[in-house]
Amino acid sequence: MRDTLERDGYDVTTLSDPTQAVATLKRGDYHLVLLDLMMPGVDGLTVLGELRKVDPDIAVVIFTGYPTVDSAVESIKLDVSDYIRKPFGVDELRRVVERVIAKRGLQRDREQLLHQVIGANIRRVRKELALTLRQMARRTGLSVSALSQIERAECSASVASLHRIAGALGVRVATLFGDF
Repeated sequence: MRDTLERDGYDVTTLSDPTQAVATLKRGDYHLVLLDLMMPGVDGLTVLGELRKVDPDIAVVIFTGYPTVDSAVESIKLDVSDYIRKPFGVDELRRVVERVIAKRGLQRDREQLLHQVIGANIRRVRKELALTLRQMARRTGLSVSALSQIERAECSASVASLHRIAGALGVRVATLFGDF
């Protein structure tokens, strides 16, 4: 999760000791907490209750491999932003985080969002056409590495590169921008 969110442009702090969550929250400026319900030594709902005492407005997303009606109800009472069942995919994680961030009115870097939209649209169309990155590289004259970085929003594509990619995918360049 950390790697995915960092690649998406988020500043991420991770803790291996859940008992440090409250102290960490007090020391930093955080907007969102991703919290597992089952952690060593402490219950996630207990941590959530303690976090709410420190910052009643912070967005919290609960994830768990052991969902129950009781834990979902208790999470709702503690005003969680979302409750996700494990296992979940990277795309679901991204959607949930984006939705929570948007709902809270927190702005992300618009340029980074544009790179993510373009990358996701390229990947989506490429997969719909069952093309590999190697095949795309042959069709576009771009390296596999460059295409991979563009899809993961790790670099910006030039207009010429976007034109080549759109041509290789058989779509208009505007399609790559989606609703942005």
